[in-house]
Amino acid sequence: MVNVRVPKVVPQPPKFTSFEAERLYRKQRLAAAFRLFAKFGFSEGIAGHITARDPENPNHFWVNPFGMHFRLIRTSDLILVNHQGEVIFGNKPVNEAAFAIHSQVHAARPDVVAAAHAHSTYGKAWSSLGRLLDPLTQDACSFYGDHALFDDYTGVVLEIEEARRIAGALGDRKALILRNHGLLTVGHTIDEAAWWFITMERSCQVQLMAEAAGKPISIEPEYASLTAKQVGSHHMGWFSFQPLYDLIVQEQPDLLD
Repeated sequence: MVNVRVPKVVPQPPKFTSFEAERLYRKQRLAAAFRLFAKFGFSEGIAGHITARDPENPNHFWVNPFGMHFRLIRTSDLILVNHQGEVIFGNKPVNEAAFAIHSQVHAARPDVVAAAHAHSTYGKAWSSLGRLLDPLTQDACSFYGDHALFDDYTGVVLEIEEARRIAGALGDRKALILRNHGLLTVGHTIDEAAWWFITMERSCQVQLMAEAAGKPISIEPEYASLTAKQVGSHHMGWFSFQPLYDLIVQEQPDLLD
């Protein structure tokens, strides 16, 4: 029997000596996340937003300009908004729904650096069922016991109180299924939040396909819980995003402008 040795030393998120350096890093990662969302077909007209908390002013967050296609967003296009909805940096409009939802998620979760929401095809389809994801695959186990359902829909989220309810439903978890709406993911880094969204969207696709084909077999709770610890940590979320970041920067280097 051959024993496979898994490397014990893996890359870690960088540390910074200045707010300026960390701010630039976060903005570049945020722009890359938008480009990847466009590449994977997560854009839907003017819908969708990803936010990143500013490292120096944690009550401010960076967000995409309202009405700008994800594929066109560069680092320099991002705008900075405070929790009162005032634009601190930039001269482009803010999506009211983005402000409402993300301001309340960031306020309720001081540990969250980034939050992602888009009207992706399979996330929307799965959300219409009003169910949590089952642990059908190793990847889906990232969300085992760590995602929730907002089991309500009252229209476009423009009211702060509705957004506060969404943040409450998320609780301390990494992801939320918004019934009849789509997916929301969060992370301690932009990389993590973006990766959870990407792999959650694919997990929705897999479960829809599996249930259309027959009766899927779920992973046993004991092993689903074990796998969640192996693939669902903050670090694994960050690390899983790194190949995608390298790919999109090589393909679309203008995102760093």
